[in-house]
Formats: sequence, structure tokens, C-alpha cells
Amino acid sequence: MNTAILYSYIESPLGDLCARGDGEAVTGLFLPEHKRWAGPAAWQRADSPFLELRRQLTEYFAGQRMWFDVPLRSAGTTFQQRVWQQLLQIPFATTITYQELARRIGQPSASRAVGHANGRNPISILVPCHRVIGASGKLTGYAGGLDKKHWLLDWERSVIGGSDSHPANLVWSSRTF
Repeated sequence: MNTAILYSYIESPLGDLCARGDGEAVTGLFLPEHKRWAGPAAWQRADSPFLELRRQLTEYFAGQRMWFDVPLRSAGTTFQQRVWQQLLQIPFATTITYQELARRIGQPSASRAVGHANGRNPISILVPCHRVIGASGKLTGYAGGLDKKHWLLDWERSVIGGSDSHPANLVWSSRTF
């Protein structure tokens, strides 16, 4: 595994996303003005390791992709890893509550801890933490900004037209980390 931290900027309707990786896997995807993000000052700019990610994000923002199939790797506690793994199971254009996410990882009384782990997800959009909402149905917390969470959810719903049918040209794949 490459020990250098690599990065590239990827244009999106939300502004330039900063992708971070190790040359083998995506280790971060940060929105503009992302909270708890310190980089890329000591990182190495390298666009070629992110070509597939760039292609897949372009497809996502064009309404042609629902899941991503790029290698992911993120550092976190065992609990955080369980939460982030479960985020990958939330279908496109679907929301669940923090309480439901806690139930899905087998700790129904840990919704607060689940919310904290969700907020520490370093791979925005690809690991869809934006699909988790408050118990009241309101949008709560998003490291990329609530306006961006709202935009992502509205975008996903507009892609499927608010129906249960999914266009045949959409890519349905996912990779765990």
C-alpha cells in the first residue's frame, strides 16, 4: 500500500469535491467547507488514481448511477466501521433515522453514538451518511452542511421521480470497505 496521501479535486454541482486516497482506495471525499477536514496541505496532488471515482461521480450527478463501485478504505473504531458499513446498505433516494441505523447495527439504544459515528464518516456521498435523518423526519447534522444534505436528498429523489421504479440505465453496484 502506498503511504503517501494523494488527492484530487472533482467538479460537482455542490462545488469542488476533494477526493483523498492512498493510490489503491478512496479514503476520503470532502465537500466544500466540510467540517473536521484538514487537508490537503501535506498531501500529494495526483489526478490519475481518481479517474474511476471521477467517472462514477459524473454518472451519479448525471442521474445514471445509484451506487459506487470503487475501492474504499477508512480508518475508524470498530463501532464506526459497523455504522459506516450499514450506511452502504441504505438504498438510493431513501432515508432512515439514526434510531433505525442503531437498530440495524444491533444497538437500538445507541442512536446518539450512531449519530456521532455517522458525522465522522470521511467518505461523503459514496458512503451515504446524507441518507440518515432525525427521528422527527427533519434533516440534522451533516459535516458537508445541511444545505448540501438537502440538495443530495432532493437530487436522488428527482432521479427516480419519486416513484418505486428505477430507470434501466442506472448502475446498481456497491463495494464494501
